[in-house]
Amino acid sequence: MISNPRKILIIRLSAIGDVLRALPVLHTIKYNFPGSRISWVVEEPAKDLLVHHPHVDEVIIFPKASLLAKVKSGKVLSAVREMAAFVRELKAKQFDLTIDFHGLFKSGLISFLSGAPLRVSFTREFTRELNFLFNNCRFPLETNKINRIERNLMLLQKMGLKIADDYPQIPITEYDRAAIRTFFRHNRIDLSRPLIAIHPGTSSRTLYKRWEPHRYAIVADQLIQDYAAQIIYTWGGEEIETVKEITGMMKHHAIIACETKTLGQLAEIFRQCDLYVGGDTGPMHLAAFMKVPVVAIFGPTDYVVNAPYKKTKHIIIRKEIPCSPCRVRDCKKENA
Repeated sequence: MISNPRKILIIRLSAIGDVLRALPVLHTIKYNFPGSRISWVVEEPAKDLLVHHPHVDEVIIFPKASLLAKVKSGKVLSAVREMAAFVRELKAKQFDLTIDFHGLFKSGLISFLSGAPLRVSFTREFTRELNFLFNNCRFPLETNKINRIERNLMLLQKMGLKIADDYPQIPITEYDRAAIRTFFRHNRIDLSRPLIAIHPGTSSRTLYKRWEPHRYAIVADQLIQDYAAQIIYTWGGEEIETVKEITGMMKHHAIIACETKTLGQLAEIFRQCDLYVGGDTGPMHLAAFMKVPVVAIFGPTDYVVNAPYKKTKHIIIRKEIPCSPCRVRDCKKENA
């Protein structure tokens, strides 16, 4: 193991929730290697979590969307050129150490192509898609049934690093704070009263994680009735349609959040809230890292692996069924 690497490359490409749960490693890496330069390769959607982070010296964007678009449109040669340029840029940085938290073929390939002499990841049984072939320093886990945050930190512990587990820093710019202050003022949000964020949506690829809209409507109405709470529904992209459906079912008025232009703006909304309610999503982990108590509603996914950050007060609501956990996206079983 390199005792004092000058240049370290962290690899966790996506998704937003997974990049969030890798952020705590930065404290430990910086604590153990205070003089090292830390770079992080990530895909575009999650870059907001890193570009202003005080422990990240450089964010390298892996152009996945661009490469796929070119391949699908038949511009294969152009895609090859773009990938080659990405690899040249990576190698030119002369990393001493890569730490691959992703554990898939693409992350392993990036690790290998970086040219770093020491490439750390998990052993074969804890990675997928032949990732183990690309990394030359591999560590096992005792079990796969471990919270993702703990899993990431355990890899560093296996490397011999002293763990400095604490809340990760979520960068929020003054521009983002000002945008949310303006939104709160326009909607006359009173911070002396309970403010509860509800995020009912999930990505379009994980519809199986969603709770039924009418259930969110019932919960929100009850919170308003019993606690005079202000309910703010957060959303992203097409999730706005789900939010409109829910508010249309409600007896009481609820606030629909503005479109958040950055993850920092979403984090700032959560920072002002007294409670977060939502499913197994990236926003749930973001709220937990903002130290907001969380009510996490789990469907078929593993609540042990995907639980909110342990230092934040949280409640997990789920139903025990024989086939859980699973990720069968088109499941037709009636277990509600």
